[in-house]
Amino acid sequence: MSAPSSRRWTALALIALAQFIVIMDTSIIGVALPRIQEDLGFSQENLSWVFNAYVVAFGGLLLLGGRLSDLFGARRLFGAGWLILLAGSLVAGVAPEVWVELTGRAVQGVGAALIAPSALTLLMMLFGHDPKELTKALALYGAAAPAGGTAGVFLGGVITEYLSWPWVFYINIPIALVALLATGPLMPATQKQRGSIDIAGALTVTAGLGAAVYAVVRAPEVGWGSAQTWLVLAGAVVLLAGFVTIQARRREPLMRLSILRTPNLAAANLTQLLLGGAWIPMWFFLNLYLQQVLGYGAFPSGAALLPMTVLIMIGMIVLAPRAINRFGPKALTVTGLALLTVGMAWLSLISPNGSFAVDVLPASLVAALGMSLAFIPSLGTAISSARPEEGGLASGIVNTSYQVGSALGLAAMTAVAAANGSGQLGNLSALTSGFSAAFIGAAGIAVVGAVLAALTLRSREAVQGEPVQAQEATQNT
Repeated sequence: MSAPSSRRWTALALIALAQFIVIMDTSIIGVALPRIQEDLGFSQENLSWVFNAYVVAFGGLLLLGGRLSDLFGARRLFGAGWLILLAGSLVAGVAPEVWVELTGRAVQGVGAALIAPSALTLLMMLFGHDPKELTKALALYGAAAPAGGTAGVFLGGVITEYLSWPWVFYINIPIALVALLATGPLMPATQKQRGSIDIAGALTVTAGLGAAVYAVVRAPEVGWGSAQTWLVLAGAVVLLAGFVTIQARRREPLMRLSILRTPNLAAANLTQLLLGGAWIPMWFFLNLYLQQVLGYGAFPSGAALLPMTVLIMIGMIVLAPRAINRFGPKALTVTGLALLTVGMAWLSLISPNGSFAVDVLPASLVAALGMSLAFIPSLGTAISSARPEEGGLASGIVNTSYQVGSALGLAAMTAVAAANGSGQLGNLSALTSGFSAAFIGAAGIAVVGAVLAALTLRSREAVQGEPVQAQEATQNT
């Protein structure tokens, strides 16, 4: 059942707003991090948890969010997600100490994990009947992601400079209220479905991811050779292995494991995981370099990152689609990851006495171009590789891959930076050395991504040339 035709595009605006907000909430806190650290007493190593608490909850629960959307109706889950996001934003804004702040960010991530898959389901319900309208709607929905990233960086700077850091969370509250009021009139009603909820699968994958991130973040402080580090890592492996076992045995799992045997789907998801693992640490430590070494305030720091984020949006909307048509998704993915590697290796040359024009701007633009060229073709490959009726599952898997890569990559590079001096606040040489090491590590992740994409992604012609029987056997096992 579709919403009235006169309301479809208004409903799309709300759906695009949802995508905008869940991505904005990952980037808006970047510029505010030093103020949050100062007011709440975060250590330099644990500061990344302001980001990771959101991403772990978001990425770990995306598959469950999609399943709940199927069972209870996308409109109900869309509204519930906004309500939970509102509550988490309020808690994060009023937080008087570290644990309350992290709780609020995790609750925000839970809300985002309900909003994102239900928003895409609602879009398909509204526009799935007309391929031309669906293409246009998906383009506008997709553009909302880089727009949210861009707005988050800039708004974070403006809000932190001229209001105070809690307002980077409070800004969600009026938006969520408007969304809640508009959901009922604009969104199509959906019927409940029969089926079970894989709570065990959701809990094991989220707990396993959280344990892995915690172990890596804490390792520089307690020691890589400590029993605590290896016990927590072992626990993470056991939990993630338990998730795989549960998925293999359940009749209605969160994720049908055999879908990963679909040509290109696993390879594209691995690419997205490594892309997130390389890109997010670069963005995180570039914010810290601008403020803690170059001495930028919150607003100038946000403004300094605008050229990079605007280029990402232009690259994703204008450049990538044209290049995909000409060169194919595999070639563009590999090229994008190679450019990202070059940009981050260039950023590793930062100096304690550096400048934005020399040390940051040119390298960040190269990295941004690489990100925009690699992201769209690998995302499109991951979603289009699945059967049409499993597009929602494929979308949930690739979103999870990127969020998991972001969390683990940031945790690992935080450990690398700490081991090279980033914890010595006030010591510009030590800070720069730590941030430089993180950029080198992130460049290493990107170059591994480029190599694996070149080896594992297959061209469209190769996939299309497979015998039909072989493809069907792969997809139906």
